[in-house]
Amino acid sequence: MRIPSLAIHLDRTANEAFKFNNETHLTPMLATVAKVCNHGEKSLEKDSATISSNTNSQMKHHPILLQKIAKNLGVEVSQIRDFELCLYDTQLSVIGGICDEFIFSPRLDNLNSSFCSVEGFIDSLQESKSLDNDTNVWMVALFDNEEIGSKSAYGADSTLLDSTLKRLQIGGNLTSFEQTVANSFLVSADMAHAVHPNYFEKHEDNHAPQMNQGLVIKVNANQRYATTSATSAILKVIAEKHDLPLQEFVVRNDSPCGSTIGPLISANLGIRTIDVGNPMLAMHSIRETMGSDDVHTSIEIFKAFFKEFSEVDSKFIVD
Repeated sequence: MRIPSLAIHLDRTANEAFKFNNETHLTPMLATVAKVCNHGEKSLEKDSATISSNTNSQMKHHPILLQKIAKNLGVEVSQIRDFELCLYDTQLSVIGGICDEFIFSPRLDNLNSSFCSVEGFIDSLQESKSLDNDTNVWMVALFDNEEIGSKSAYGADSTLLDSTLKRLQIGGNLTSFEQTVANSFLVSADMAHAVHPNYFEKHEDNHAPQMNQGLVIKVNANQRYATTSATSAILKVIAEKHDLPLQEFVVRNDSPCGSTIGPLISANLGIRTIDVGNPMLAMHSIRETMGSDDVHTSIEIFKAFFKEFSEVDSKFIVD
């Protein structure tokens, strides 16, 4: 399927701003009527008859679409009861830049953070026996629906994490869950906005994260990010010990600030939280860009965090 944009020759205002109507301008093209009619008419007629005698949900869709889905699944059209269909960019991710320093890919936000955290978690278990002697539970939590508000059964603004932590409590006293939360630490890993070489004025002069220069700690006085001085200090100590670079980002005062699941979880549970992310360009576009070196750096930071948080945390005194 394809959603072609309108040629600028037909809309001269397109040079001023890329605007479209979500209802009328984003319908994807599947096929032309002429091609569909020539694409196995008897087969389509057969499937149409099958659909007519089947569920109402199948009657909502064109037979040629159902044929394609059934063929890919290796089933009959009549076996399809219902489905959820999402369109996405099918171009493969690539390494780019004259020095291979960039990753060009869809959905880097936030699959990159998910990948780095899981890889760091796995590496920390393979290289160390730290978990055997740690009284803490190590966890990576991956949530759905972040970009539409996280308010779902499996989103960050649900009871999923709360319920999971409670199920981990074995025995204990009446306040064991509350004590666990108070002793816990959340690294909320999303992505960050790298300074754009063509739009440098969009960043605060002293907070312009660069790609391939390390993970970004995100700070906001209005708590759009959940980072505090205490939580950032712990990660800085761990990163410094392993000579891993960190950057800091504060949005300009005259610019709105995005947010993450960090403040949601921090507010719901009362857990110490830091917001971090790899710097990237073109966030939420169909072709996002980030630094290739930052993947390895992030994995190393997550690995070090899992292995050493308990020890570092025990030495901190917050006044």
